[in-house]
Amino acid sequence: MTTWFITGCSTGFGRALAEAVLEKGDNAVITARNADSLADLAARHPRSTLALPLDVTAHEQVVAAVTRAEERFGAIDVLVNNAGHGYRAAVEEGEDAAVRELFETNFFGLVDVTKAVLPGMRSRRSGTIVNLSSIAGRTSPVGSGYYSASKFAVEGLSGSLRQELAPLGIRVIVVEPGQFRTDFAGRSLGQSAEPIADYAETAGTRRKNPAEDGSQPGDPAKLAQAIIDVVASPEPPLRLLLGPDAVARTRAELDAQLAELAAWEHVSVSTDFDS
Repeated sequence: MTTWFITGCSTGFGRALAEAVLEKGDNAVITARNADSLADLAARHPRSTLALPLDVTAHEQVVAAVTRAEERFGAIDVLVNNAGHGYRAAVEEGEDAAVRELFETNFFGLVDVTKAVLPGMRSRRSGTIVNLSSIAGRTSPVGSGYYSASKFAVEGLSGSLRQELAPLGIRVIVVEPGQFRTDFAGRSLGQSAEPIADYAETAGTRRKNPAEDGSQPGDPAKLAQAIIDVVASPEPPLRLLLGPDAVARTRAELDAQLAELAAWEHVSVSTDFDS
């Protein structure tokens, strides 16, 4: 039986994935800053669920949660680094404390949990790490510079980690969702407190909008099933785009990058010493 360790399970993707994993019959260590929000899942699946409090920015909690998970189930087979949130602001508007907290959660927390789980996976020469990124980890939407930067960091780390762990039998997958019907655009989305008027037509167009929350096209339950399926695949991709919008935006971004590469290639290749 596969044992999953999933962060950020109170709502959204983490909740949907926890439900799907438990319904499938696997073990799940489900975590949230407030473990009370997971009580109903634990009650429905008492033998296969371990619900734990976990703030991924608190190192002591990370170590304690991983230790308890391994004591309960013997091993963690799949780690899903899902905990995180959004932040919208023009770059100049970004508030230092909010930006640092964003990176502590979205990036450094992910790193800390991963490093806590890896010794067990290395000892068994098996395991899968799934890092939740975003389409913003491929593109740079206006008004989301800091959030994109945190996800670009996850993508860069994951690419290197995949190469380091492949010889040890451990796989790394990055999931890049587009717009899904979670509370990402509502409760989970922070933004700068004081907008600057000069950015009204750029970053200002992406201030929090109540109409955006709850109207996204993506189904979190289908995303959860897609993650389960790709983890079961013998040769999963490094990057898994989810959502037609994510595919369209990535294709447009790659086409633009190739066009720019071609336009400036003559300069790019001109910098070696003359032979």
